[in-house]
Amino acid sequence: MAQVTLADITKLRKATSAGMMDCKSALEDANGDFEKAI
Repeated sequence: MAQVTLADITKLRKATSAGMMDCKSALEDANGDFEKAI
């Protein structure tokens, strides 16, 4: 599993307006791949 940083979560939140925990879960499920997390 990829390490998910706060910066990654913040970037995804700005792009999607999703909640912090939703963004964290999406990034973890996508192994840190920003495009897959969207």
